[in-house]
Amino acid sequence: MSVELDSPPGVWEAGKALACGGVAVPEGWPDFSSGDAEALLAPFLTCASPAEYVALQQRVDMPRLVEALDDWRAMRLGALGPVCADAAGVLLRKRVSFLLAVAERYGPYFAEVFALYVLHSAHDDEVDAVLRWLARDKQLGQTLGLMPEVREELATRGMPLSAYPERGERAGDVLRGLGRAARDALSTSQVSDGARYAELSVRREQLPEPYQEALNEVEWALALRHFAPGSVAMGSFDAVTFGVPLGFAYLVAGTGQGLASLSRGQYEQATRELAPAAVVVGLYAGGRGMRALTEARGTPGLGAGGVRGLRRLAVLQEMGRQWEARLGVEGVRELLRDIRARREAAHFVALGGADAALALREARGDVARAQVWLSQTKPQRSGSPVGGTGKGPGTVASVADDVATPKRTLSTERLGSLEAWVDERAGLTREVLEARLAWVELDVAGPRLPRDVAVLERQRPVLEAPPPGAEGNPLWSEYVAYREERLGELKQGKAVEGPLRWEGYERMRGGFARGMAFERLMVERLRADAARPRAERQFLGDFDRPRIERSVGVWKQGSGLRFADVLVIEEGPSTGQLPRVETFSFKSRNLSELQGKALEARMIADAMDALGYYGGTLDIRRPSLQFLLREGSKVPVRRVRLLYEGGDLKPKNERGLNVSMNKVQRDVPRVEVTFQ
Repeated sequence: MSVELDSPPGVWEAGKALACGGVAVPEGWPDFSSGDAEALLAPFLTCASPAEYVALQQRVDMPRLVEALDDWRAMRLGALGPVCADAAGVLLRKRVSFLLAVAERYGPYFAEVFALYVLHSAHDDEVDAVLRWLARDKQLGQTLGLMPEVREELATRGMPLSAYPERGERAGDVLRGLGRAARDALSTSQVSDGARYAELSVRREQLPEPYQEALNEVEWALALRHFAPGSVAMGSFDAVTFGVPLGFAYLVAGTGQGLASLSRGQYEQATRELAPAAVVVGLYAGGRGMRALTEARGTPGLGAGGVRGLRRLAVLQEMGRQWEARLGVEGVRELLRDIRARREAAHFVALGGADAALALREARGDVARAQVWLSQTKPQRSGSPVGGTGKGPGTVASVADDVATPKRTLSTERLGSLEAWVDERAGLTREVLEARLAWVELDVAGPRLPRDVAVLERQRPVLEAPPPGAEGNPLWSEYVAYREERLGELKQGKAVEGPLRWEGYERMRGGFARGMAFERLMVERLRADAARPRAERQFLGDFDRPRIERSVGVWKQGSGLRFADVLVIEEGPSTGQLPRVETFSFKSRNLSELQGKALEARMIADAMDALGYYGGTLDIRRPSLQFLLREGSKVPVRRVRLLYEGGDLKPKNERGLNVSMNKVQRDVPRVEVTFQ
């Protein structure tokens, strides 16, 4: 799945020079014509957190930049955090190329340290892709297979080499093998090849300190001629990186040293008190602790064991305490596993910060579900419903509202499959739709079956025997699969509710399809409206050339990253001012039985949500819109519109509805409320 994620602020602001880690990016960067790979890489090395690193990527052509780097500099870039999706394939190819090159140029003993550096800084799905590539090319056994520490590392991460069988022999393999006569040149004498040793020495200085020390041990063992496979002591990696080196680059003290240089005198205390998983989670999730860490990093004039190290140690300890207090020790460990498992998950957390980290844990590592969780305010179990189908808080139709949904609406929408709503360009992949449906199901307040596994197994639905009224209904097979999935989750001890009964599931599914249909209908209406002459438009008459975007990430202090159902931005000629921006929130909510104070309260709450999340000044995080913003990503929203689905869902008492709408207009004047 590839969904455009919209990023949090942190690397640039309107009217300010592009910077990372408080260091200004050189003017004209990146200059691909210069051929200076180190200059292309340099700004990323100053970033103080994965969030800054990921945000900086959104301002450059990352596939081209990674391609322009040599393999070693690409490894250093990859060690800083997750690259964006469109550059991941280029980095994968360079990782494979680098591992093959170091195995041949330096021999397996030196190459093993570099291989560990690459594997430690890669996510599990990236490592899996590297192993598959090497096995497919019959290169795995003669590279990583000769490295005992690497084999152990891979087995610990659930990727033993035995799970990656290599292809059979080919005639060309013999010729390829003859070209590797020099692979052990440095293994027998590290000074026998001056050029290679010089290259090795330069790269050694660019590694974090634990890897430098490991290379020193290898060189010393070879010099004494008592090296044997596995004899080099690499346990220092776990001691210094706590077994979780992902994000290790951000734990440096600003002097090129490793975490051990925080405070030599208090290193033992640091290893005991620092919660390793919590520290790495904090580095990815950002927040005040990350800003304080950046400030500490920039403190000049102090040695590694001085005040700066102690200050950074205190910041890291506080980050660990905060995350363990929030999620518990095991919860933090699970979140770290989620981040390390997939590049996409790490990218998501780096973009969304603490909110995204919590969403990922809530979704048990499922990024698609986490995106939905982050972009929606989950309704309270007290029965406060949430309407619509957009990507922001209060946007998925609540089944509590659908209990009294007119029969006509359900009967026409319940047969629609999820495939009917897929819109790849808008980020509505099947996976995202399944996640949105899953969150709607979890929020239903209707009757459910018990969580008792034995009872659910006895009452398993049978595909070939639907209950009365479900014969021929395509949702029945979907419901059977849903029941099986929920049963499996309960068997695994996951904290989920019992499954909905068939009737409740059918209502929920119909309400979901109804909301998706309304959202699609309104987007089509807006696009048609934009195509009309300006004087004839119903919705977009204030725009010259309106550009209509769905599911746009917008950032506000307090609410964090949210996704507007529709954002309309002026694409017409520049007038020297910020472009006009309006936002739309769609609600497919059954208000037909509400009246008086209950109706007013519901509509005022919806209007306040729309204003709070999509009104005021928004920081637009979609990279493809940046060229329209000119002076930065923050723009004022001229108008917020809340559009309810009408027809049978509209309150029956027209006079009472008018009274309620007038009340909403007085209480929330900056939101325009209409029924469609």
